[in-house]
Amino acid sequence: MALAFDEYGRPFIILKEQEQKTRLSGLEAQKANISAGRVVSQILRTSLGPKGMDKMLQSPDGDVTITNDGATILEQMDVDNQIAKLMVELSRSQDYEIGDGTTGVVVMAGALLEQAERLLERGIHPIRIAEGYEMASRIAVEHLERIAQKFDFGPTNIEPLVQTCRTTLSSKIVNRCKRALAEISVKAVLSVADLERKDVNLDLIKVEGKVGGKLEDTELIYGITVDKDMSHPQMPKQIEDAKIAILTCPFEPPKPKTKHKVDIDTVEKFQTLRQQEQKYFDDMVQKCKDVGATLVICQWGFDDEANHLLMHQNLPAVRWVGGVELELIAIATEYATLISNEQSNYIFSVGGRIVPRFQELTPEKLGRRTTGESSSEMIRRLTTFSLSKHQSMAHLD
Repeated sequence: MALAFDEYGRPFIILKEQEQKTRLSGLEAQKANISAGRVVSQILRTSLGPKGMDKMLQSPDGDVTITNDGATILEQMDVDNQIAKLMVELSRSQDYEIGDGTTGVVVMAGALLEQAERLLERGIHPIRIAEGYEMASRIAVEHLERIAQKFDFGPTNIEPLVQTCRTTLSSKIVNRCKRALAEISVKAVLSVADLERKDVNLDLIKVEGKVGGKLEDTELIYGITVDKDMSHPQMPKQIEDAKIAILTCPFEPPKPKTKHKVDIDTVEKFQTLRQQEQKYFDDMVQKCKDVGATLVICQWGFDDEANHLLMHQNLPAVRWVGGVELELIAIATEYATLISNEQSNYIFSVGGRIVPRFQELTPEKLGRRTTGESSSEMIRRLTTFSLSKHQSMAHLD
């Protein structure tokens, strides 16, 4: 093998055994492509069904994954053939659109390719085979619509959805807790679903895992859980009637974009620099206090000086909160909802805007929450920071 360059300077490879290589065409090329797709299908065939076997996958880094989920298996497989990559894309599309059946679609595609190979050997053109599959698909869909049964469900009648969800968990590792997990899944989807438009924004559903817990400890939280500590250990761990400032600007002095150098040769210059820096922090903290914020959630970290001032100004703060969590917090506190119960308690939430600069912070952009007579239902475990349409409180270790 040698490397050469053409007249435009583009490199290309010269193979010494080029005469021994042959280019497939016609029926042989079609059979080779079908064979590549069938190989992927046969790998997943043993993972299909309730009695399907799990696959043990090892990544190049040495991480081991045990699963029978078709999308996960194909995602971690090192596939080079372009036709096999189409099978991977098929499984990924099924997972994105439906969320289940990733193994079944690949096995079915492999079976269709196997039958197509027999038709090709009989001299039928590939276009005619594709048209026949499309006609069969339309007939199958019409037949399914005729025999389909309609199940009525609603917020108070979720049993049909739970039974349907249980069938998708039968072959998963979570099989022993499929009833509880099915109920959690259905309630989570219904809480964010728009039943009139028949639309579900799955981005509003987040799954958090905790190392060391049991599967039976799984809990559905109608809100947002951010696993963060307060920026200072002496800050209060519980905040009621919180007014939340959601910031994407850090608590630090402004940094010039050009290179600079500061020479400090006297104590007076050092004191002047320190006073100026402290003034920046005082102004930032005071802006938050002036608008009435009682809790600060920041995407970036705090300087030690700013963290000290926040603690002394009785302004609790949480730092290093991801951008996705900030958006969810803003969405959760954006809703204006009035909820009543038998004791006439109510919770009213409004506001919630992400603020990129301290100068743009106003009382209207705070996420607020007001409770009625009792707030005992607001108490959560002291291990999470929880916000929602129904609660805006912080509980931390």
